[in-house]
Amino acid sequence: MPDVIKLQPLTADAFAPFGDVMEAEGAPDKIINQGFCGRFHDRAKLDFGPDGRAGISIFKAEPRSLPYCLDLVERHPDGSQAFIPMSMDDWLVIVAADDNGTPADFHAFLAAPGQAINFHRGIWHGVLTPLHAPGLFAVIDRIGDTPNLEEVRLDPPCVVQI
Repeated sequence: MPDVIKLQPLTADAFAPFGDVMEAEGAPDKIINQGFCGRFHDRAKLDFGPDGRAGISIFKAEPRSLPYCLDLVERHPDGSQAFIPMSMDDWLVIVAADDNGTPADFHAFLAAPGQAINFHRGIWHGVLTPLHAPGLFAVIDRIGDTPNLEEVRLDPPCVVQI
């Protein structure tokens, strides 16, 4: 029987060991554009390493459903990776601690509409998992010459459920 990961709401405190939650909640840090725009300033620690640069890509992923079968996790040892949804839909974020190079102690978060995340460098995480079409995300991550991807297939897989 596969391990079960209970889904929890995405909050900045719960996600802090893995990265940053970005959202426009509460009062903005600055008011700009002649008072017509609130700026929620510097909400993620982007890290592209000494030989990398920031790149912005557009990802379009097929929607998944709950319960979700988690059978692949990955990490990026040379840089952070931010996911910014381009629609107002909830989506799934899965992370794990590192146990001597192996993902362990999985956590699953339900990101609310309007929430974006930034995985810190080297954090194990599930693949992009939208729950609704169009599954469109802007992704800011490291562009460079090193192979900035490690993948681990889970056997047996885990199941994420409410």
